[in-house]
Amino acid sequence: MNGRALTTLLAILALAVLGFLAFALWVRMAPSDPARWHVDPVAAPDPATPNFARIERISPLPPDELRARIDAAARAEGAQLLTGDARHFTYIARTRLMRYPDFVSFRLEPAEVGGTHLAAFSRSRFGRSDRGVNAARLRRWLRGL
Repeated sequence: MNGRALTTLLAILALAVLGFLAFALWVRMAPSDPARWHVDPVAAPDPATPNFARIERISPLPPDELRARIDAAARAEGAQLLTGDARHFTYIARTRLMRYPDFVSFRLEPAEVGGTHLAAFSRSRFGRSDRGVNAARLRRWLRGL
């Protein structure tokens, strides 16, 4: 390989690395608009990509206690509350390696049979495949509830 070809190759490699770093920075710094990401987990349409998970179930816990337990599980993993109220709320959770933001919305309603009807919707903001991260997160956060 001659000097000019090596210089071109190194320049292309440097641009690729800079592009990757710029994207990684954007992923971490991109604003998260509550109007876009705080959705009703029952009514929100499925994303066009398969990187999401939904759960609906009845919990024997009252809504306030269920909310407190979900909050404790979310915060234990470093998630931050984006917005919401006592019955409808959304967290930002970040993936471990690349720190991609995922949004996890909950709706809690008193169930007719007692306890709470829980609906949860976890989805990725970037990418196409989440390798089951969103479903695993919901299982962890709701374990024992």
